[in-house]
Amino acid sequence: MFAAALLVVSAAAGAVAAVAGFGIGSLLTPLIALQTGTKLAVAIVSVPHAIGTFVRFVRLRRLVDRRLLWRFGLTSAAGGLAGALLHGVTSSRSLASVFGALLVLAGATQLTGRAWRFRGWVAWLAGGVSGFLGGLVGNQGGIRSAAMLGFDISRHAFVATATATALLVDAARMPVYAATQGAALAAAAGPMSIAVAGVVAGTLWGDRLLARIPEARFRALVGAAILALGVATLVRGRA
Repeated sequence: MFAAALLVVSAAAGAVAAVAGFGIGSLLTPLIALQTGTKLAVAIVSVPHAIGTFVRFVRLRRLVDRRLLWRFGLTSAAGGLAGALLHGVTSSRSLASVFGALLVLAGATQLTGRAWRFRGWVAWLAGGVSGFLGGLVGNQGGIRSAAMLGFDISRHAFVATATATALLVDAARMPVYAATQGAALAAAAGPMSIAVAGVVAGTLWGDRLLARIPEARFRALVGAAILALGVATLVRGRA
């Protein structure tokens, strides 16, 4: 039953990430954590996350906003590495509350038409802060997409740039997980393989779905997904 659920959720996670720029960690981590605990689940999910993100990047690489990637993406990766190094030694409950509240705020402002806008040096700051918070909590995609809503780019450039940034973050954090939890990751090869298969299949289907979403509705859709993730994070943090 767990293997079947993992495959279904992995496919859904890959599809959501292909549309919203995040979702693999958000959906897979809570499920895997039921059997492994949150800290190990974050490390396990980093593997299908990296593979699914790479597949998405190969398909969208020509649409990456390179200027935004170097301003926002590099500081996001650096912040993600710093957060990953501190992950597991901080209060997960208090962090989840702060993280969830930020996501709710970002999603709500987008849906009400009062979304924030980032320009100039603020892009560097937004990347670093979002990466650091995501690294601490172990779920960077949602806060990264929330921050990226502050930039005026098309839906395809949004997902492509979020994907390229996610690859930088994965490159920064995965060596940390391998060094600290390598044996446990090797023991979880079976579930990881199932998750990889589901994520890749969902990613390929989600790419087709993204092309059908009208530009005018894209940001509202991402805002709604971020709001839902924020509410779920707050609920888990109080459990």
